[in-house]
Amino acid sequence: MAFEWPLRVYIEDTDFGGIVYYVNYLKFMERARTEMLRQHGYSQQRLAEDFCLFVVHSVESRYLKPARLDDELIVHSAIEEAGAASLIFNQTILDSHSGQVLCEGRVRVACVNSQTFKPRRWPRELVMALNNMPD
Repeated sequence: MAFEWPLRVYIEDTDFGGIVYYVNYLKFMERARTEMLRQHGYSQQRLAEDFCLFVVHSVESRYLKPARLDDELIVHSAIEEAGAASLIFNQTILDSHSGQVLCEGRVRVACVNSQTFKPRRWPRELVMALNNMPD
């Protein structure tokens, strides 16, 4: 039930002091969730064809240590809870060399109909695939 996605910090990710700007950690988490879905054959385009749209409902995050320009990071993503219309992801961003945790996040993602924006069930096959991911 875990997924890891590597990334490197680019200048566009940093503030004037060369530190990753706090909101970019959320972008890193978003990209990791997208790649997690893609690994199971669910691109955003495929989901759109099924009138399925994922929206972030809520986020809790803790920033523990800064990442800097050129750092290599790993975003670890796992499903904490699966409901009918929402999933809660636990995500951790680590320094790939030291293994130190830089940021932790808990993200609730809802599934909505892309035309009505009303809640709908997550695709059953996708939830099953995500829940059966090897550690």
